Amino acid sequence: MKSAICERLGVEFPLFAFSHCRDVVAAVSRAGGFGVLGATRHTAESIQIELNWIDEHVGGKPYGLDVLIPENLATRGEKGLTARALAARIPQQHLDFVAQLLKRNNVPPPTDQVRDGAAPYDPDQALETLDAAFRHPIKLIANALGVPPPSMIELGKRHGVPVAALVGAKEHAIRQVNAGVDVLVVQGGEAGGHCGEVSTLVLVPEVLKAIKPLGDIPVLAAGGIMTGRQMAACMALGAAGVWTGSVWLATTESETSEIFREKMVAATSRDTVRSRGRTGKPSRQLRSSWTDAWEQPGSPSPLPMPYQSLISEGALRAIERSAAAGNTAARDLVTYFVGQGVGLIDSVKSARQVVEEFKLDFADALDDLQNLLQA
Repeated sequence: MKSAICERLGVEFPLFAFSHCRDVVAAVSRAGGFGVLGATRHTAESIQIELNWIDEHVGGKPYGLDVLIPENLATRGEKGLTARALAARIPQQHLDFVAQLLKRNNVPPPTDQVRDGAAPYDPDQALETLDAAFRHPIKLIANALGVPPPSMIELGKRHGVPVAALVGAKEHAIRQVNAGVDVLVVQGGEAGGHCGEVSTLVLVPEVLKAIKPLGDIPVLAAGGIMTGRQMAACMALGAAGVWTGSVWLATTESETSEIFREKMVAATSRDTVRSRGRTGKPSRQLRSSWTDAWEQPGSPSPLPMPYQSLISEGALRAIERSAAAGNTAARDLVTYFVGQGVGLIDSVKSARQVVEEFKLDFADALDDLQNLLQA
């Protein structure tokens, strides 16, 4: 496909695939899309292992890296915080709530509730990870939850790599462009993970109109996009391509468990919810007994980011282990980030097959539009 963003990044088909799984990233890029590795959980050391593997398996095709450097954290400005130091600040009420929830569902308490090392979403660790990643031929870096720090934008410019940022509102897009971001990922409320409330169909043209006076900034549409027809629709709106995430969770290569993939196939588009119960910020995920528990009367209000992650992630890993061992109550608790497009998932496929289906579906949509013009 001929477009400015395809030429700049060396990508054949502007289907961007965000995944925490290196296998998905490599498979999508090899198939002509653009894999983006989610590096939130990585350090400068561990990212080398992942990117070495991708370099060996991507066949020389381009790929990118996504980090999470929140602009607003409850711990903003505090330096050198560890996960254990933050865990000591968690109110006993919240610890008891999670412990009782697990006990009622016969889930053994987590043995890895708080991992050693830096606090979740530590900006310094994220920047160190990014710096280390530039030892590899990454072609794009992206950030979510706010304007990237100036040091991240400077890193991109120094290495000649475009910097992308996710936005969920028109005013956020304007701030990002003014800060020097090169690519906008305009993510509607249908999206899995952290998202706003405005739908993709409304948000994309709203952002395009708002940033037009500021320059020619490529926009990637995101949120609920699971098919090539949806991709064609977004590009008809003016997007340069699409940024996808949830569709890759139902692939054979993904990091999700078999149980979660089964729940995805069974789910409808109404089975997701925006909840603060996992990270402390509103994020769309599969509705479950876990998300319901945080909304019940008498439950404690979720803690702000990064504290909520410290009490949720260990518990959710314990839930996955218990569900895999046959605990049906634990299975009901299993959840993960996923968008409303989950209702379009009817089976588990390989990442390559998903890319090929996107291409065929996209071509069919263009043919239908062309036929309309000729009628």
